[in-house]
Amino acid sequence: MASFSIEDFVGNGSLRELLPKLLDEGWDDVPTLKIMNSEDMDEIGMTRQQKDALEIRSYLHDRALMQYGDQLEASGKGLPELLSLSAVDLSSQFGMKRGHIARFMDRNSACAADPLPEPYTVPARRQNNLASRNSSIYRSQNLSANSRKLQSMTRSSGSNPHSDFSLEQSLASFKINDGYVFKGVVAALPAEPRACGCVQPPPIVENVAPYSAIENISVQKLTPEYKIGMERLIKNKTPPMKASELWREKPAILVCIRRPGCIMCRAEAHQLYSKKPIFDALGVQLFAVLHEHIESEVKDFWPRYWGGVVLFDGRQEFFKALGGGKLLKDKFISGFLLNPRAIANYKRAKAIGVEQNFKGEGEIKGGLFIVGRGKSGIAYQFIERNFGDWAPHAEVIEICNRIQNPQQNQLESTKSSKQEE
Repeated sequence: MASFSIEDFVGNGSLRELLPKLLDEGWDDVPTLKIMNSEDMDEIGMTRQQKDALEIRSYLHDRALMQYGDQLEASGKGLPELLSLSAVDLSSQFGMKRGHIARFMDRNSACAADPLPEPYTVPARRQNNLASRNSSIYRSQNLSANSRKLQSMTRSSGSNPHSDFSLEQSLASFKINDGYVFKGVVAALPAEPRACGCVQPPPIVENVAPYSAIENISVQKLTPEYKIGMERLIKNKTPPMKASELWREKPAILVCIRRPGCIMCRAEAHQLYSKKPIFDALGVQLFAVLHEHIESEVKDFWPRYWGGVVLFDGRQEFFKALGGGKLLKDKFISGFLLNPRAIANYKRAKAIGVEQNFKGEGEIKGGLFIVGRGKSGIAYQFIERNFGDWAPHAEVIEICNRIQNPQQNQLESTKSSKQEE
C-alpha cells in the first residue's frame, strides 16, 4: 500500500475544499485523518457527502486501491452500497481489475502486511531483560501523560464510521500477549540456509550499540515533517546538527533505510509511518535516516512513502553502529537471490502495491533504533539481517510504551513476580 500525501488522499473529490480547514485543525496527515470520528467530522462541518468520501477513501487506502478513489466517490454511492455491487458491476462501471475486485470485496483484511508468511514466523530467542541491559532508560520518575492521551484517542475513535480500522483496534492488534519473550535489546530475524547451506549469511552483533556511538553523529535534515501545502523539499540545505539534539526532549525512533528506492524499504517506511498516531500519543518521534543523498530519490520517497523528517547520515555512522562499528553488507546474489527469507520479504512488499527503482547503493544493511529521551540510551536496536526485514511493530510499540511509562511497567513486573512466587 503506497503511502499518500493528504492531497493525494483526498484526490479531486469533495474533501479537497476542506484542505485549508483540515490543516488549521491539525488533521494534516493521512494516518491522523483516518482516525476521525463522527464528532470530529461534525465539529469541522463535514457534509454527508464528505463523510462518505472519507469512509470510502480510508477503506481504499487500507487496501492499496486509491487509484479508484475519484471514480467511486463520483458515483454518489456510500461504501456499503459499493460493497454490495457485483464483480461485473465493479469492472464495468469503474474499470476495476479482477485482482483488485477481490481485494476490494475482502472486508476483513487490509493490506497491513506486517507479519511474514507462516513458514517465516520468528522463533523465540533467549530471553533478555530489557531493563538490565540498558537500565538508565527506566529511571525516569515522572509518569508520562501520553498514556492518558492514548486512552483518550482510543475512546474517541469508537464512533468512527469506519471503526473496523479504528485506532482502538490498531492498538489491540499490537498488544503483546502474556508470556511473550522479547528478542532482546538487539533483535534480528533468523537467517535462512542459502544455497543448501553452501553460502553463509554475514554475522551480526549480539550487543546493543553504546550510546557514545550515536550521540555525536552529524546529521542533516533533508525534509521536515510533512504538512498540507508545504514545499516538497527544503530548498536551502540545513546546517549539520548533532544527533543527540533529536531526542533531547522526546524519545525517538530512527529507521535506517538501506535504499529509499527499494520496494522493501519503502514498504517498511510506509508501514511504520502509518502508525504515527500511536507514536504521537506515546510522545515518540519518527525519523528516517539515509546514508546516501540523491535528491530525486528523496523526492520520490518523501512524502509518498514517509511523511516524517528525513535525515542524511553522510558518514554512515548510524549504519556502522548497527554493525558494531562496521557496515553490515550483503551481495545481491547471495543475500537476495539465494535467500528464501529475502524473497519472502520482497513478495510481502510487492503485495502491498509499492513501486520501486534501482538507483543508489543497496548493499548496506539498515535497521532501527529506539533512543530514550536525553542521555538515557538506546532502548532497542533492530538489524536488517536479511534484505527486507523490519522490526515487528508490536515489539516497537511495546518498547516505546515501556520507556514512556516506567512506573506502570515496574508495577506490572512486581505483580508478575508475586504471581510466580
